[in-house]
Amino acid sequence: MTAPLIVLAWDDWLTLFSHFLLLSLMSIGGAISTTSEMHRFLVEQHHWLTQAQFNDSIAIAQAAPGPNVLFVALMGWNVGMNAGSPAAAALGVAVTMCGILLPSTFLTYFASQWGHRNRHLRAVRAFKQGMAPVVIALLMATAWILASAGGHGLADWRLWLLSLVSGLVIWRTRLHLLWVLGAGALLGALQLL
Repeated sequence: MTAPLIVLAWDDWLTLFSHFLLLSLMSIGGAISTTSEMHRFLVEQHHWLTQAQFNDSIAIAQAAPGPNVLFVALMGWNVGMNAGSPAAAALGVAVTMCGILLPSTFLTYFASQWGHRNRHLRAVRAFKQGMAPVVIALLMATAWILASAGGHGLADWRLWLLSLVSGLVIWRTRLHLLWVLGAGALLGALQLL
């Protein structure tokens, strides 16, 4: 499927920037935890990305060395390329990366300074413990979006079983994550999944 050619006006770029500013404030478990909202905004609502471009942006960034937030840059790049030029692609990278990084960076810095000074307070400890289920729920929403985007959903129990077994192996053993990823890649290459 070819990427759609889209026309983006300056107010569209501003909308993209402001949306990623808001997502930054919601990215409690990191930018990856907001992918379900990115999907809704970029793929379903505005049609600035195709489903394949969305999935590829995440997959390439997760496989590449470096910070996981690079998938946001790839999404911005793809939006810009769909707008028809490498200059727009560079603008897309700048808009999405600045939008996702600026608020959370400043908020994290100031909140961590305050939290460290007040770590003895019961409310601070309760807040930290209460955030764990929120982060887990956001990551599960991300997994759901990525699983159902491949056309599998709950129907392919083998993929869910593989995910569960992989999670347990990583959690309960000292086996390096790359071995688990390699085993998954091998199973996929041999078409056993």
